[in-house]
Amino acid sequence: MHENQWAPGAAPPWLTRPARESVKLESVTRAVIFDFYGTLARWEDSHRSNYCAVFADHGYELPDEVLEAYFARYDGVEHGEHSVSEQAYEAWVRHRLCDLTAACRVAPADQEKVVDALRASDQGLMVAYPDAASTLRTLRSWGYAIGVCSNWGWRLDSFLRQVALFDLVDAAITSARAGARKPHPSIYEVTTKALGVGSRDATFVGDSWLPDVAGPRRAGMTAVHLWRAEERAGQSKPESEFRVDRIGTLADLLPLLEVR
Repeated sequence: MHENQWAPGAAPPWLTRPARESVKLESVTRAVIFDFYGTLARWEDSHRSNYCAVFADHGYELPDEVLEAYFARYDGVEHGEHSVSEQAYEAWVRHRLCDLTAACRVAPADQEKVVDALRASDQGLMVAYPDAASTLRTLRSWGYAIGVCSNWGWRLDSFLRQVALFDLVDAAITSARAGARKPHPSIYEVTTKALGVGSRDATFVGDSWLPDVAGPRRAGMTAVHLWRAEERAGQSKPESEFRVDRIGTLADLLPLLEVR
């Protein structure tokens, strides 16, 4: 399993380069790339598809700091050897989840049962945000190519079909298949190549700061930060060393990209 190749506690090198100056979106954008979860769609049952709830259902606790460290550990890593097939990728996912259960002191006899439940929670039903389809449809009518770039499993297409967005997307790139997780630059390159555009011709839209804003900016794209206030109660908006447009709904993206 690949680990981060930078010093412990240090930011990946592509996140420490000087940020490019902001540019007017309508002057450069030919493609709009969206994050998937938390941007275009969400879990229908937030309890069933919640790792903390899964642990609690089995009599264990998953502290917030342990969960945050678990996800942060894999941000930006390459994992090409685990992306050679769906079976290889699934084995890697389960290996990672075993590490998570060990960190939460799950008894060895319970480990496989908890991992099975965690994987089941990752396959729950999803629903699109109310303005997702209309936003994608409008952008396509204006001539923009539409991409999805997500730290997600092997079968992102099936989830896009489930939320009725599949036919509105030109290319969907998932970390499981690309062999790298955002904010590693290679996954953005795979996405822009799939859409037939350069990085300077793309705008990335997402709700997570490092994977969806800082990473795309360092890759040469314009980035728009989605911040749904109703889902961010008690949280502070990330501060930035560069100017970034921030929107409260996907519909708010349209004025930034409207064809004039």
